[in-house]
Amino acid sequence: MANAYIVGAVRTATGRKNGRLSNIHPVDMGAMVVDELVDRTGIPNDQVDDVIFGVVMQIGSQASNLGRNVSMSSKLALEVPGTTVDRQCGSSLQAIQFAAQAVMSGTQDVVIAGGVEAMSTVEIGSNVRDGLEKGRGKPKGERLEMQYPGIQFSQFDGAELLAEKYEITREDLDAFGLLSHQRAAEATNNGYFKKEVVPLPIKLEDGSDDLHEIDEGIRFEATLEGMQGLNPLREDGVITAGTASQISDGSAAIMVANEDAVKKYNLPVRAKIHSLAVVGSDPVIMLEGPIPATEKVLDKAGLSIEDIDLYEVNEAFGSVPLAWAKAVGADMDKLNVNGGAQALGHPLGGTGAKLMTTLVHELERQEKQYGLLAICEGGGTANAMIIERMNSLPN
Repeated sequence: MANAYIVGAVRTATGRKNGRLSNIHPVDMGAMVVDELVDRTGIPNDQVDDVIFGVVMQIGSQASNLGRNVSMSSKLALEVPGTTVDRQCGSSLQAIQFAAQAVMSGTQDVVIAGGVEAMSTVEIGSNVRDGLEKGRGKPKGERLEMQYPGIQFSQFDGAELLAEKYEITREDLDAFGLLSHQRAAEATNNGYFKKEVVPLPIKLEDGSDDLHEIDEGIRFEATLEGMQGLNPLREDGVITAGTASQISDGSAAIMVANEDAVKKYNLPVRAKIHSLAVVGSDPVIMLEGPIPATEKVLDKAGLSIEDIDLYEVNEAFGSVPLAWAKAVGADMDKLNVNGGAQALGHPLGGTGAKLMTTLVHELERQEKQYGLLAICEGGGTANAMIIERMNSLPN
């Protein structure tokens, strides 16, 4: 079986809800990162075999096969197809996994995998609300109701249940939320994100032109006192707005290729996709999936958590990576070292590719070998992937 190599990885800087990216159509945003991949890798625009894009709210401007619309809106040739995947918050990490499987099997040679979410335009839950309001039904059918009678699956409840199960306190969460902003601010100030971010041209409210190239949600002057002063999102809960991910707009994309394509098109090898996994877990606690996904992917790779140099675990809520770290025995100094979604935002369908982009660049910056990415998902599933930094094909 062939290997799958990451030969390009880019992302937008995230925008806050109703912020600097809120007037950019999600298809255009996705096309911009695809164009950047084509430019940076030098791949002929008709030699990409497929575009796989993740997006969660497939309604309105994100409906009608967004992946194909992204491909047609980019500089790729019209003959390059596109498709769309929804594995909730892990949609674009699943897109990368599908791309890896395609090039490893030899059925395709070069695939662009990514995702986008314009949460300012297409609000979270809007597809479900549309179904309820217009009599199109609800996602929970009779059989699922029989298995989970009367239960409304909620990520907010899951975050609280996770904190309770793993004995994570409000103090733990506030400290971790602050650390996320501090790390993101330091990474931004030190220019760590410059190589991975595609500056997007935007229009300001006064009509002037600008470039969006800094993640908009970072609180550069965040304090512990400010975190402690926020009210919990649930009565008697421990999660606050400061320890939950930010509603965001953004996109990211990865180019995956096999050895034949790397040689044929002289593509720049960045990392090898070492192993991948996806699991189902309890849909009530919902957000615990990164733990078994990590255990599975480590086992498949023949590695231990100590062998991994850097981890990216999505901060959907602060309790997710904190519970994960406790369960797998992870070193907190290797976890989300440039901040996470509490500071940098969580553009749902784009987050997996966004985190992978950051992981690839940070492994290169630190000259480390192994990186692990895990992400929790609505419905109680999770994806995990291990990559190995490389700068050339193995001999």
